[in-house]
Amino acid sequence: MNGIRRVTGLAMVAGLCLILGNGLAVYAQAPAAGQDATAPKYTMAEYNAYQACAAEKAPAALLKCLDDFVSKYPNSTLLNYVYPLYYQAYSAQKNYAKMMESADKLAALGDKVDALTRFNAYYSHVAAYSAMISDPAQKPAAADPVLAKAAENAAAAALKTLADVKKPDNVAEDAWAKQLTQFKVFLNGVAAQAATVAKDCASAVADYKAVLALNPDDAISSYRLGLAYMCLNPPQQMDAFWSIARAVTAKSATQAQSAKVKDYLRKLIANYQGGTVCESLIDAELNELLQLASSSVERPESYKIPSAADLTAAQKDMTIASVIADLKAGGDKAKLTWLAACGLDFPEVPGKVIEVIPGTDVIVLKIAFVTSDDEFEKATTPNMDVRVVGQPDAARVEKNGAVHFTGTLVGYDPEPAFFLHWDKAKVKEEDIPKEKGTPKKPPVRRPAARKPKP
Repeated sequence: MNGIRRVTGLAMVAGLCLILGNGLAVYAQAPAAGQDATAPKYTMAEYNAYQACAAEKAPAALLKCLDDFVSKYPNSTLLNYVYPLYYQAYSAQKNYAKMMESADKLAALGDKVDALTRFNAYYSHVAAYSAMISDPAQKPAAADPVLAKAAENAAAAALKTLADVKKPDNVAEDAWAKQLTQFKVFLNGVAAQAATVAKDCASAVADYKAVLALNPDDAISSYRLGLAYMCLNPPQQMDAFWSIARAVTAKSATQAQSAKVKDYLRKLIANYQGGTVCESLIDAELNELLQLASSSVERPESYKIPSAADLTAAQKDMTIASVIADLKAGGDKAKLTWLAACGLDFPEVPGKVIEVIPGTDVIVLKIAFVTSDDEFEKATTPNMDVRVVGQPDAARVEKNGAVHFTGTLVGYDPEPAFFLHWDKAKVKEEDIPKEKGTPKKPPVRRPAARKPKP
């Protein structure tokens, strides 16, 4: 999603004059030649030289004129009008590095200029960096950590200075509030991008969160916030998954964007869990996450997705008996156990055959899981269906007989109708009668404590 949106910071610089009025430095005109006693002092020659530059339309000619002006009048009181002309010309040439340099010179005037002029300088630096990272030809240059850090600092200074910029008298309160929000969204957004370039992931997280506090439905910022969480040391995967999920469900995302990010998020979850979880369970986890994240900006502390380490720990000393006990208990323990058990091969699972459904390629056995002689004698209802594949002799197992099978656990139905589903199973050869109809007294075998095979 990184390439989905081009930042329009330079366009916003041009648009500033619409809301802030003609006093904005980039479009300001120098004061008239007649000065009052309190006005900054400059000579008529100085004023005429500035006006000659301001009249230039061609960027190259304008830059030459400005260079001449600065060489003649290095300490001119008109520099607060000259530097905006510089970065206006450099912007037209897409020379964003020089544009930032000129903006910094204006900002360096400090208290010699008003808050609006300083804000314009900082904002123009940020806009120039935004344009640089959006330009494929200049993106490698924008990867310079020094440039990125300078853009971060300029954004922070702009946000701080913005508090001192007064609302123009001819602008309505609601229009001004809207404009301030746009400034803050843009500045925090570019600061976050710069922080990412500078490998300052913690700052990137803070900046993207500032954007989303103002615009919670910003799909791109939600997505990038997720990436910022991932690059922390250590990564904060849960917060990352939550933020990326919000990008999937954001109304501002197109269908194509949503589908692409959803697929990416699914892969992240699968990798986080070590790639051992059943495909259907990953889909269920993903759907639950999308539903929860769509209704809350912040992830509840209680929301977790088990990691590969959690699943490995749950699999330690796991037997089919312990799996059944955990699944029947329900709750978080059942959820973790099922994530860890689904798709595993369990060896020599014991049971009592309740029904045999013959077939050409697949034989289905309806089996009751038993762990004792007493359970075996009382069992009349199956709680497992076992698909035996590639073993036609298994059709000879007898109803009410004892069997052991090795198979892949692929599904289960929770209480009250608890049922396990198995696939790719093989019945232990000793449990299959040599000839169909041969009497065989079913031995009772307790379940082995062997671990399942991953």
